[in-house]
Amino acid sequence: MKTARIYTSVLAEHLANLSQMAFVSGPRQVGKTTTCRAMVDAYVNWDDIGDRELVLAGPKALVHAHSFDQLSEQAPVVMFDELHKYPSWKTFLKGLFDTYHARMKVIVTGSSRLSVYRRGGDSLMGRYFSYRMHPLSVAELIDTSIPPDTGPIRQPQEIEDEQFAALWRFGGFPEPFVRRDPRFSRRWQRLRLEQLVREDVRDLTQIQQLDQLEVLVRVLASQSGRHLVYANLSRQVRVSIDTLRRWLATLTDLHFGFVLRPWYKNLSRSLRKEPKWYVHDWALVENEGLRAETFVACHLLKATQGWTDLGLGEFELCYLRDKEKREVDFVVIRDGVPWCLVEAKLKNTGIGRHLSQYQETLGAPFAFQVVVEADYVQADCFSRPGAPTVVPARTFLSQLL
Repeated sequence: MKTARIYTSVLAEHLANLSQMAFVSGPRQVGKTTTCRAMVDAYVNWDDIGDRELVLAGPKALVHAHSFDQLSEQAPVVMFDELHKYPSWKTFLKGLFDTYHARMKVIVTGSSRLSVYRRGGDSLMGRYFSYRMHPLSVAELIDTSIPPDTGPIRQPQEIEDEQFAALWRFGGFPEPFVRRDPRFSRRWQRLRLEQLVREDVRDLTQIQQLDQLEVLVRVLASQSGRHLVYANLSRQVRVSIDTLRRWLATLTDLHFGFVLRPWYKNLSRSLRKEPKWYVHDWALVENEGLRAETFVACHLLKATQGWTDLGLGEFELCYLRDKEKREVDFVVIRDGVPWCLVEAKLKNTGIGRHLSQYQETLGAPFAFQVVVEADYVQADCFSRPGAPTVVPARTFLSQLL
């Protein structure tokens, strides 16, 4: 059983309408290669020694080897996988694009953030658009079309009970989601974490203390949804706080997890530090309350980054917390202005007072308490701006991306 991805639609639109390269980044095993490879005429993998020799020989040799220098009815599409491991990858792509962009289309994929490895001498500014791939979500399992230009919010649609249960239990990474086998899922999770540390970190960084880094990875897997206290983590892993900060930045760049920071504009007593940490694979989170928060966080991050990548606006995901420790789990910033406040709950416990207080202070049109264990309701969550509303996760998340 294969699961359709919205990124197929995204890349098809890109290839049909844009000449720029498409940079596709995302966590290891999220489906980048599978999705992109189905759309290309040639696949070039830096980890394959034959392909590596071809890249090192230069753009002209690669174009000739794949017959891209011959007349064709449509511009062929070539995909470069894990090319960022090549120290001069930006220089290579700049030369390839500047010479051959009228003859071919280019997709570049990688498990790291392609924009952060500035090892090439020349900038690629203006030569590519980036797309950040995320695990499967409620909305993607229902609808893989691109949201309309009129606005990012979809109409609500009901997800099948079996699909929602599998997504909650096994996570949104395609292979464990499709297999739905607890034994396989545990083995897959363990292997993925080992590969992250032993392969990705080894290939892309100069970190030597891989055993200690592996301890940090396992600690962070259990800390999703919590505030990062660097002093405590440094004692657990037995490294300095500065080293810990660098390792966290590396794990974020490699898409193991992500950090949310407090929104502070227009809030006089807001905290400006105290980041919160979330893993991309919520199936790793054993505590159901923290899993519910991580589940919603991952959906919101996918939506905000996806809407931004598609040019539907500038979206940012933060959280709210002041010096009196009044907190709201998430705030979506749209074009620089608070737009939607979200509190994530496993069960319906009533609307928290902080949600109303912050909405009144910020003037955000929408505020929701999203409940995971609530039945689907056929109603548009965004049709009634105003006071906070308790909404089922099945409804709310179906309207995202």
